[in-house]
Amino acid sequence: MRYFELTDWYSAFDRYIREGGMSGSYLYKTPETKYNYISDVFNTLIVRDIQRKYRVRNMPLIERLCDFLIDNISNLISTRSVAAGFTSERTKTNDRTISAYIKYLCNAFAFYKVRRYDIQGKRCLASNDKYYLSDHSFKYAKLGTKNADYGRIIENIVAIELLRRGYELYAGVLYKKEIDFVAIKRSEKLYIQVSGSIDDPDTFKREVDPLLRIRDAYPKLLLTRTRQDVYQYEGVQIMDVADWLA
Repeated sequence: MRYFELTDWYSAFDRYIREGGMSGSYLYKTPETKYNYISDVFNTLIVRDIQRKYRVRNMPLIERLCDFLIDNISNLISTRSVAAGFTSERTKTNDRTISAYIKYLCNAFAFYKVRRYDIQGKRCLASNDKYYLSDHSFKYAKLGTKNADYGRIIENIVAIELLRRGYELYAGVLYKKEIDFVAIKRSEKLYIQVSGSIDDPDTFKREVDPLLRIRDAYPKLLLTRTRQDVYQYEGVQIMDVADWLA
Protein backbone atom coordinates (compact mmCIF):
# COMPACT_ATOMS: atom_id res chain seq x y z
CA MET A 1 0.00 0.00 0.00
CA ARG A 2 1.35 3.45 -0.91
CA TYR A 3 0.01 5.19 2.18
CA PHE A 4 1.71 8.44 1.21
CA GLU A 5 -0.68 8.79 -1.73
CA LEU A 6 -3.71 9.38 0.52
CA THR A 7 -4.92 12.95 0.90
CA ASP A 8 -4.37 13.35 4.62
CA TRP A 9 -0.77 12.57 5.58
CA TYR A 10 -1.50 11.94 9.24
CA SER A 11 -4.55 9.75 8.67
CA ALA A 12 -2.55 7.83 6.07
CA PHE A 13 0.33 7.34 8.44
CA ASP A 14 -1.99 6.20 11.25
CA ARG A 15 -3.59 3.76 8.86
CA TYR A 16 -0.18 2.42 7.92
CA ILE A 17 0.63 1.88 11.60
CA ARG A 18 -2.74 0.26 12.35
CA GLU A 19 -2.31 -2.11 9.42
CA GLY A 20 0.97 -3.41 10.75
CA GLY A 21 3.74 -1.32 9.25
CA MET A 22 6.09 -4.13 8.26
CA SER A 23 6.07 -7.12 5.96
CA GLY A 24 4.60 -10.24 7.53
CA SER A 25 2.11 -8.39 9.72
CA TYR A 26 -0.47 -8.34 6.91
CA LEU A 27 -1.28 -11.97 7.79
CA TYR A 28 -2.81 -10.81 11.07
CA LYS A 29 -6.30 -9.31 11.10
CA THR A 30 -6.46 -7.06 14.18
CA PRO A 31 -4.17 -4.26 15.37
CA GLU A 32 -3.43 -6.14 18.59
CA THR A 33 -2.27 -9.30 16.81
CA LYS A 34 -0.23 -7.22 14.37
CA TYR A 35 1.51 -5.40 17.24
CA ASN A 36 2.13 -8.70 19.01
CA TYR A 37 3.76 -10.06 15.86
CA ILE A 38 5.97 -6.98 15.42
CA SER A 39 6.95 -7.02 19.11
CA ASP A 40 7.82 -10.72 18.83
CA VAL A 41 10.02 -9.97 15.80
CA PHE A 42 11.92 -7.35 17.79
CA ASN A 43 12.29 -9.54 20.86
CA THR A 44 13.44 -12.50 18.78
CA LEU A 45 16.00 -10.30 17.04
CA ILE A 46 17.42 -9.29 20.41
CA VAL A 47 17.47 -12.84 21.78
CA ARG A 48 19.03 -14.44 18.73
CA ASP A 49 21.47 -11.78 17.60
CA ILE A 50 22.50 -10.37 20.96
CA GLN A 51 21.88 -12.69 23.88
CA ARG A 52 23.21 -15.75 22.07
CA LYS A 53 25.96 -14.09 20.05
CA TYR A 54 27.37 -11.91 22.83
CA ARG A 55 26.24 -14.05 25.80
CA VAL A 56 24.56 -11.10 27.46
CA ARG A 57 23.31 -11.97 30.93
CA ASN A 58 21.67 -8.71 31.92
CA MET A 59 18.75 -8.81 29.48
CA PRO A 60 16.52 -6.53 31.61
CA LEU A 61 19.13 -3.78 31.14
CA ILE A 62 19.36 -4.22 27.39
CA GLU A 63 15.56 -4.29 27.10
CA ARG A 64 15.35 -1.07 29.09
CA LEU A 65 18.03 0.45 26.89
CA CYS A 66 15.99 -0.54 23.81
CA ASP A 67 12.94 1.26 25.19
CA PHE A 68 15.06 4.33 25.94
CA LEU A 69 16.54 4.47 22.44
CA ILE A 70 13.15 3.90 20.81
CA ASP A 71 11.67 6.72 22.88
CA ASN A 72 14.59 9.04 21.97
CA ILE A 73 14.78 8.58 18.21
CA SER A 74 16.67 11.52 16.62
CA ASN A 75 17.82 12.91 19.98
CA LEU A 76 21.51 13.27 20.76
CA ILE A 77 22.58 10.37 22.98
CA SER A 78 25.50 10.38 25.42
CA THR A 79 26.34 6.93 26.77
CA ARG A 80 27.71 8.53 29.93
CA SER A 81 24.45 10.41 30.54
CA VAL A 82 22.38 7.31 29.84
CA ALA A 83 24.44 5.26 32.30
CA ALA A 84 24.19 8.00 34.93
CA GLY A 85 20.43 8.21 34.45
CA PHE A 86 19.97 4.47 34.80
CA THR A 87 22.24 4.38 37.86
CA SER A 88 20.26 7.16 39.55
CA GLU A 89 17.18 4.98 39.11
CA ARG A 90 18.89 2.05 40.82
CA THR A 91 19.90 0.21 37.67
CA LYS A 92 23.58 -0.51 38.13
CA THR A 93 25.62 0.01 34.96
CA ASN A 94 28.35 2.17 33.43
CA ASP A 95 29.04 3.96 30.16
CA ARG A 96 31.21 1.14 28.79
CA THR A 97 28.39 -1.37 29.23
CA ILE A 98 25.86 1.00 27.67
CA SER A 99 28.22 1.67 24.75
CA ALA A 100 28.75 -2.07 24.21
CA TYR A 101 25.02 -2.82 24.34
CA ILE A 102 24.22 -0.06 21.86
CA LYS A 103 26.88 -1.48 19.54
CA TYR A 104 25.24 -4.91 19.81
CA LEU A 105 21.85 -3.40 18.93
CA CYS A 106 23.31 -1.66 15.90
CA ASN A 107 25.13 -4.82 14.80
CA ALA A 108 21.76 -6.60 14.96
CA PHE A 109 20.26 -3.84 12.73
CA ALA A 110 17.72 -2.82 15.35
CA PHE A 111 19.12 0.73 15.23
CA TYR A 112 21.37 2.75 12.95
CA LYS A 113 23.96 5.08 14.41
CA VAL A 114 24.39 8.53 12.90
CA ARG A 115 27.49 10.45 13.94
CA ARG A 116 27.69 14.22 14.29
CA TYR A 117 29.60 16.09 11.59
CA ASP A 118 31.19 19.53 11.89
CA ILE A 119 30.31 21.12 8.54
CA GLN A 120 32.79 23.98 8.88
CA GLY A 121 35.67 21.82 10.11
CA LYS A 122 34.72 18.90 7.84
CA ARG A 123 35.25 16.30 10.54
CA CYS A 124 33.22 13.91 12.66
CA LEU A 125 32.68 14.80 16.31
CA ALA A 126 33.56 12.32 19.01
CA SER A 127 30.45 12.27 21.20
CA ASN A 128 26.67 12.48 21.33
CA ASP A 129 25.47 10.43 18.39
CA LYS A 130 21.92 9.92 17.11
CA TYR A 131 20.16 6.60 16.66
CA TYR A 132 17.35 5.71 14.29
CA LEU A 133 15.05 2.70 14.49
CA SER A 134 15.24 0.24 11.60
CA ASP A 135 11.44 0.12 11.37
CA HIS A 136 9.34 2.73 13.16
CA SER A 137 6.47 0.24 13.66
CA PHE A 138 8.65 -1.30 16.40
CA LYS A 139 8.08 1.87 18.42
CA TYR A 140 4.32 1.43 18.41
CA ALA A 141 4.50 -2.29 19.12
CA LYS A 142 6.86 -1.77 22.06
CA LEU A 143 5.78 1.55 23.57
CA GLY A 144 2.28 2.22 22.27
CA THR A 145 0.89 5.12 20.27
CA LYS A 146 0.38 7.87 22.84
CA ASN A 147 2.38 11.09 22.55
CA ALA A 148 3.35 10.33 18.95
CA ASP A 149 5.75 12.97 17.61
CA TYR A 150 5.15 12.92 13.85
CA GLY A 151 8.13 15.16 13.16
CA ARG A 152 10.49 12.64 14.72
CA ILE A 153 8.70 9.74 13.03
CA ILE A 154 9.10 11.39 9.63
CA GLU A 155 12.76 12.10 10.42
CA ASN A 156 13.26 8.41 11.21
CA ILE A 157 11.62 7.41 7.91
CA VAL A 158 13.84 9.85 5.98
CA ALA A 159 16.97 8.55 7.73
CA ILE A 160 16.23 4.93 6.83
CA GLU A 161 15.35 5.89 3.25
CA LEU A 162 18.62 7.81 2.82
CA LEU A 163 20.54 4.78 4.05
CA ARG A 164 18.54 2.57 1.69
CA ARG A 165 19.53 4.87 -1.19
CA GLY A 166 23.18 4.30 -0.37
CA TYR A 167 24.15 7.56 1.37
CA GLU A 168 26.59 7.90 4.22
CA LEU A 169 24.60 9.72 6.85
CA TYR A 170 25.68 12.30 9.42
CA ALA A 171 24.00 14.79 11.74
CA GLY A 172 25.34 18.20 10.79
CA VAL A 173 26.58 20.92 13.15
CA LEU A 174 27.34 24.47 12.04
CA TYR A 175 27.87 27.42 14.41
CA LYS A 176 25.96 25.54 17.15
CA LYS A 177 23.05 25.03 14.74
CA GLU A 178 21.84 21.51 13.98
CA ILE A 179 21.21 20.23 10.45
CA ASP A 180 19.28 16.97 10.59
CA PHE A 181 21.21 15.18 7.87
CA VAL A 182 24.37 15.55 5.84
CA ALA A 183 23.99 12.82 3.20
CA ILE A 184 27.09 11.90 1.19
CA LYS A 185 27.48 9.52 -1.75
CA ARG A 186 30.83 9.75 -3.54
CA SER A 187 30.96 13.32 -4.93
CA GLU A 188 27.31 14.01 -4.10
CA LYS A 189 26.32 15.81 -0.90
CA LEU A 190 22.90 16.86 0.41
CA TYR A 191 21.96 18.98 3.42
CA ILE A 192 18.52 18.04 4.69
CA GLN A 193 16.18 19.37 7.35
CA VAL A 194 13.02 17.44 8.27
CA SER A 195 9.93 18.93 9.91
CA GLY A 196 6.44 17.68 10.63
CA SER A 197 5.02 21.06 9.59
CA ILE A 198 6.24 24.54 8.66
CA ASP A 199 2.84 26.24 8.78
CA ASP A 200 3.95 28.33 11.74
CA PRO A 201 6.34 31.13 10.60
CA ASP A 202 8.58 30.67 13.65
CA THR A 203 8.90 26.95 12.92
CA PHE A 204 9.74 27.67 9.28
CA LYS A 205 12.44 30.15 10.31
CA ARG A 206 13.92 27.73 12.84
CA GLU A 207 14.08 24.91 10.28
CA VAL A 208 15.41 26.88 7.31
CA ASP A 209 17.91 29.12 9.13
CA PRO A 210 20.61 26.43 9.64
CA LEU A 211 20.50 25.61 5.91
CA LEU A 212 20.87 29.27 4.94
CA ARG A 213 24.05 29.49 7.04
CA ILE A 214 25.79 26.84 4.91
CA ARG A 215 28.00 28.64 2.37
CA ASP A 216 28.92 25.89 -0.08
CA ALA A 217 26.99 25.11 -3.28
CA TYR A 218 25.69 21.64 -2.42
CA PRO A 219 21.88 21.20 -2.54
CA LYS A 220 19.90 22.16 0.55
CA LEU A 221 16.52 20.55 1.12
CA LEU A 222 13.71 21.03 3.63
CA LEU A 223 11.38 18.02 3.75
CA THR A 224 7.98 18.53 5.33
CA ARG A 225 4.28 18.19 4.53
CA THR A 226 3.52 21.04 2.11
CA ARG A 227 0.80 19.39 -0.02
CA GLN A 228 2.13 21.34 -3.03
CA ASP A 229 4.81 21.16 -5.67
CA VAL A 230 8.44 21.76 -4.79
CA TYR A 231 9.45 25.42 -4.46
CA GLN A 232 12.52 27.39 -3.41
CA TYR A 233 13.28 29.80 -0.63
CA GLU A 234 16.61 31.63 -0.97
CA GLY A 235 18.21 28.60 -2.59
CA VAL A 236 16.64 26.01 -0.26
CA GLN A 237 14.30 23.52 -1.90
CA ILE A 238 11.07 23.06 0.04
CA MET A 239 9.60 19.66 -0.84
CA ASP A 240 6.66 17.58 0.28
CA VAL A 241 8.14 14.55 2.04
CA ALA A 242 5.58 12.26 0.38
CA ASP A 243 6.84 13.31 -3.07
CA TRP A 244 10.46 12.80 -1.96
CA LEU A 245 9.65 9.30 -0.75
CA ALA A 246 7.68 8.34 -3.88
